[in-house]
Amino acid sequence: MKWDLLAQDVINGKLLGEEEAMSILQCSDDDLLLLLHGAFTIRKHYYGKKVKLNMIMNTKSGLCPENCGYCSQSIVSKAPIEKYKMLDKATILKGAEKAHHLKVGTYCIVASGRGPSNKEVEQVASAVGEIKNKYGLKICACLGLLKPEQAKTLKEAGVDRYNHNVNTSKEHHTAITTSHTYEDRVNTIQTVKDVGISPCSGVIIGMRETFFDVINMAYSLRELNADSIPVNFLHAIDGTPLEGTSELNPRYCLKVLALFRYINPTKEIRISGGREVNLRSLQPLGLYAANSIFVGDYLTTSGQKSTADHKMLEDLGFEVDFNFENSPI
Repeated sequence: MKWDLLAQDVINGKLLGEEEAMSILQCSDDDLLLLLHGAFTIRKHYYGKKVKLNMIMNTKSGLCPENCGYCSQSIVSKAPIEKYKMLDKATILKGAEKAHHLKVGTYCIVASGRGPSNKEVEQVASAVGEIKNKYGLKICACLGLLKPEQAKTLKEAGVDRYNHNVNTSKEHHTAITTSHTYEDRVNTIQTVKDVGISPCSGVIIGMRETFFDVINMAYSLRELNADSIPVNFLHAIDGTPLEGTSELNPRYCLKVLALFRYINPTKEIRISGGREVNLRSLQPLGLYAANSIFVGDYLTTSGQKSTADHKMLEDLGFEVDFNFENSPI
């Protein structure tokens, strides 16, 4: 496969066929740099060498009734995590202050659970305006399955994006969770789109899915028109049903990132949870396909130090993108 020519075709409007998509995941390791060069050609066309930085604030931990097999916060997890109810406004604002100091553009307010109560939505909404006025941060909320009136409240408060991952393919969904449906997740994405909030939806790679599942995820997110696509790589946590799962290597992770760039060329592709333990020393190469990362810690696992992330970007010759509105989406 001539990856540079395929990349140019993608820029010119081509949608990859399934055979071409499969060839990306099955790309020879010897040709990996050529594949990444093609992905970078697409990424550079739409985003130049800019990288968006995001930071998570876990505002509610554990206490979730869902049975998602990857999650340390679910009801079926035996992982020894910290559990607490929704944090107060002052603590949420403190997290925003930290994000500002880390030169982060998007502050992600995340809460565990099937979906938020109206009180929890109001609590988040009350903090959003103050955060935006004081720090100028863009706000992404991630609170679970959302009702239309709750989405409207968040929109009116100033929430810019809402994250609700599809996580896996429709076909593989019941192997990961049965307490809600794939359609439940898609409906929440549509709900936030309906009120004018930018949709953020991504995946978790490494949960015993097939190549076809991975390809279907990339196509599905294109069809959903998700503006931002977080690509997580499973960090199997002891005490969860997926404990001990170890299917990934850094080269395959890079191929997955390239796949999502080729199929979703104009979208923000974010290297998310598990990048440190799965990409390892090849983390910098991931940004030749992706254009966004999380800095700091994740929900119940630690990330690498933010100073290391900033140094990585400096070493790559990339620059931090603070301007949410300049995205081509």
